[in-house]
Amino acid sequence: MRTRRAIARAETVGSLLRPPELLEARRRQAEDGGDPGRLRELEDAAVLAAIRLQEVAGLDVITDGEMRRAGWAATTEALDGFEPRAGGPGLIWHGEGPDIRAGQGYPTVVRPIGERRSLAADYAFLARHATARAKHCLPAPSYHRRFWYPEHSRDAYGTCEEFLLAVRDYERGVVARLVELGCDYVQLDAPNYGTLCDVENRGMLEARGHDLDAELDFDAALDSSVFEGFGGLTRALHVCRGNAAGRWHSSGGYGLIAERLFPRLDVDVLLLEYDSDRAGGFEPLRHVRPGAVAVLGLLTTKSGALEDRGAVEERIAEAARTKPLDELALSPQCGFASVAVGNPLTPAEQRAKLELVAAVAHRIWGR
Repeated sequence: MRTRRAIARAETVGSLLRPPELLEARRRQAEDGGDPGRLRELEDAAVLAAIRLQEVAGLDVITDGEMRRAGWAATTEALDGFEPRAGGPGLIWHGEGPDIRAGQGYPTVVRPIGERRSLAADYAFLARHATARAKHCLPAPSYHRRFWYPEHSRDAYGTCEEFLLAVRDYERGVVARLVELGCDYVQLDAPNYGTLCDVENRGMLEARGHDLDAELDFDAALDSSVFEGFGGLTRALHVCRGNAAGRWHSSGGYGLIAERLFPRLDVDVLLLEYDSDRAGGFEPLRHVRPGAVAVLGLLTTKSGALEDRGAVEERIAEAARTKPLDELALSPQCGFASVAVGNPLTPAEQRAKLELVAAVAHRIWGR
């Protein structure tokens, strides 16, 4: 029988704004090698500051802010086998901010993957210094569809699914190591599902020959299988709708995917973005597995304006008309720095949003 820790009502998603000095050190390292020792010192200091920020804010579960990553999708940093190739997923990004389109030189798998840097090792430092419960975030195996292209990747993996299974097997090894280190909460981040909420993006993918229903079925089973056999682990998945320097790529409610996807995801926690009208209403929550917690991402990380506390509480009450209140929790909609430059808000605004998450969650559900 599976056992599970108490529900985390005041959640976070992953990344936090990186200090300017850390960004500068990482830029120097990329350009000329920099000073690895100094970079490590700055990363340690940034993680310690992230721990303090989240614990003082009152969150029930915290992360290391992803301070040791150039971006949230750390597998292309940690694994060998990727090289830049022309193309990319071609997602349609919206909003003001830096040009983040793939253009030329998108990471593409061209060789069998192999580990260059452990994605589990970072957790040891976090666990050693945190007093709050800590979780570790990984890019979902399904996310890696965007790195396999037949003209470049077939010599390494004959099909995209063969590649995805290799990523899944690698991530199961990461989870096993995390469990050895004492981690009891692992979150997968899965932007591919958010993409399928968008009619325009779906049309683009179908025009490329994708069977979206078949791929969704495969991907849901694939992501769920990362956790098979790990008892006592809180298994979470975050459906991302695009988050890079304040920009987004997916518009449309979860209704296009919920009935098919949500029951197939064998997870304990499903983090969903609900920070704008683009995400639609709460009716799709009825498809989340009974007993699974739906974390409502009601506070945006795409701007610094602080949400009205009363309005946030009203939206939670609205969601509770579809999904029992005891199976709900609260978080920001996504990380604050999915890409290195971060989203367009200040550290003070970031702190205020984390504090509001905790204050609302603890008023509604208690501590």
